[in-house]
Amino acid sequence: MGKQYSHLSSEERAVLQIEIGNGASLRSIARRLGRSASTLFRELGRQQESVYRAMPAAQRYRQRRSKSVRRRKIVEGSALFQSIRDDLVLYRWSPQQIAAKLRSMHPDDPTQRVSHETIYASVYDHPRGGLKKELAEALRQSKPARGRRRTTAAKRTWVPEELKIAHRPEEIQQRLVPGHWEGDLIKGAFNRSCVGALVERKTRFVILCKMDGCTADAALEGFRRQLKKFPSAMRSSMTYDRGTEMTCYAELMDRLDMDVWFADPHAPWQRGSNENTNGLLRQFLPKGVDLSVASQEYLNHVAWLMNTRPRQTLGWKTPAEVMDVELQAFRSRVALAS
Repeated sequence: MGKQYSHLSSEERAVLQIEIGNGASLRSIARRLGRSASTLFRELGRQQESVYRAMPAAQRYRQRRSKSVRRRKIVEGSALFQSIRDDLVLYRWSPQQIAAKLRSMHPDDPTQRVSHETIYASVYDHPRGGLKKELAEALRQSKPARGRRRTTAAKRTWVPEELKIAHRPEEIQQRLVPGHWEGDLIKGAFNRSCVGALVERKTRFVILCKMDGCTADAALEGFRRQLKKFPSAMRSSMTYDRGTEMTCYAELMDRLDMDVWFADPHAPWQRGSNENTNGLLRQFLPKGVDLSVASQEYLNHVAWLMNTRPRQTLGWKTPAEVMDVELQAFRSRVALAS
């Protein structure tokens, strides 16, 4: 355990003044106070008068302490605060994304840059009230402190052996080429409504699909309708968990001419992009609400917000930018081949 240290109290300074006046040595005073003699030596070294006086010494101590307090960078009402608040609340950027943006915008002005931990601290330390609630709810997990991830129960498997993730090609695992998606359902209140979520593994591009229920037929139609908008080369495969809504996998593979792979039980990291995205989407599609009222237009807007966020894993480019590059490269290949 590290050493614990506390500054001299007013009572200890008073004892020091009295004992010095009585001619006691600093070491004997230190033993009486349970202090190190060096602490008292330093206290006297800061003395400005020829005779040590406790009250002026305490006043100087308080002045030094007030000057040593670190000034807060994020002050409500400042331009920096407003910029961070807008990115956090309106655009739902994470503190890390905001910090990266500020670094790129103000490379030579440290007064206009803050770390993501400073942003978190500013939210947590903000006075109670409506603004604190607004800022805290804008965080990824919508809570004032970071907690543990919950675990999910195991599900019985019906997945054929040849479609298990162990047989998925290595190029998909390594994210070498685009067109490979991870999919899942985001459930609403009482698991009676849902939204389909798809994430492209290489670009992290997000697609949201309105579902007319939580059945296999609804999942088939919702995923087919949205994926059909992409060129066939950009929808080569989908990796999914073992939810029964994907028992329609054979028809989905046939309609879209794409492969479907199934992750192992209790292995969410095998669909890491999808799991992470689902956590982000809960800001817009919170638990306990009826998701059947969410229109496809609203879901498209949420997907746009996700796809225009800078991502660290993409070198702080946005998924939309990276996807656009991949689509342009695909069109160039098609033009050269024709």
